[in-house]
Amino acid sequence: MQYKIGLLRGDGIGPEIVDSAVRVLEAVGNKYGHEFVFTPYLIGGAAIDATGKPLPEETVEGCLASDSVLLGAVGGPKWDILPGHLRPEKALLGIRAAMELFTNLRPAKLYPALKAECPLREDIVDKGFDIMIVRELTGGIYFGERGYRQGKYGEEAYDTECYSRMEIERIARVAFESARKRRKKLTSIDKANVLETSRLWRKVVHEVAAEYPDVEVQDMLVDNAAMQLVRNPSQFDVIVTSNMFGDILSDEASQITGSIGMLESASLGNTKRGLYEPIHGSAPDIAGQGKANPIATILSAAMMLLYSFDLAAESNAIVAAVDKVLASGLRTADIARGGDALSTTQMTDAIIAAL
Repeated sequence: MQYKIGLLRGDGIGPEIVDSAVRVLEAVGNKYGHEFVFTPYLIGGAAIDATGKPLPEETVEGCLASDSVLLGAVGGPKWDILPGHLRPEKALLGIRAAMELFTNLRPAKLYPALKAECPLREDIVDKGFDIMIVRELTGGIYFGERGYRQGKYGEEAYDTECYSRMEIERIARVAFESARKRRKKLTSIDKANVLETSRLWRKVVHEVAAEYPDVEVQDMLVDNAAMQLVRNPSQFDVIVTSNMFGDILSDEASQITGSIGMLESASLGNTKRGLYEPIHGSAPDIAGQGKANPIATILSAAMMLLYSFDLAAESNAIVAAVDKVLASGLRTADIARGGDALSTTQMTDAIIAAL
């Protein structure tokens, strides 16, 4: 089989980690008889430097013509002085909207080999955890009306949170379906004691829950959820929440796994085509030094094989290779505790060898 994959290397460590994932995908192709055709497109700061736009039309057209898309990271201090509509991060919202990707899947699990890297107490760590965060991706405050105006105290800025019934229903169904395939437990996180959008969110989630009587459902306020993630993460199976809350909570969840460099993500819509990326940023302070952990991007590629291409065996092979490498004690600098740390290339080599 031949699959067309768009590559959005982006900025900072983005090119290094995307190239690592490409090497792993090529190894999978050779092992299982698939052909992956990679086409690079500009995004973020690199696109601004080349075209003056964070998301050129050619990039959007190329991604829409691809079977799926692999993204590195965007942004850096070089572009921080630009106005909001020209910032590299604006490209992320734009490409998600253009590809009609309304679901973000962010797994957060504790690898047994990395228990020592988890900052939580030993008795909490011993329980382990395996969480799937289902984040709504194209609604909420990130896409609401915004601007500046003169208020009571002079100049003020505003951002508007808005959710429709349809947006809540479709992300809730994704979460319930995911819970059915796991441990049949769903936690819906909102701020219904304060926000009208959260009150509608809770109401609609309860209505959808009636279609899934086999799934246990509970509501949790976001501030409590932030505490529970570090107090008892093993209580969670699938979490469904809004765009902003999901953004924050998934980053918190990444830290209790031991390293943000370990966590992958998938952004999906109504088609098989998705956008796959690590949840970490561009880390410009280590760009080009070979210190970046490529595992999150490699695992994102594994998610692509599973969700977009229905290649479960190939996806599982990558995950098993990562498990094997970590179990052997090999580490990059972000997860090394004493001893020698592997470079980005060396870790990629080890994962390919384990395949």
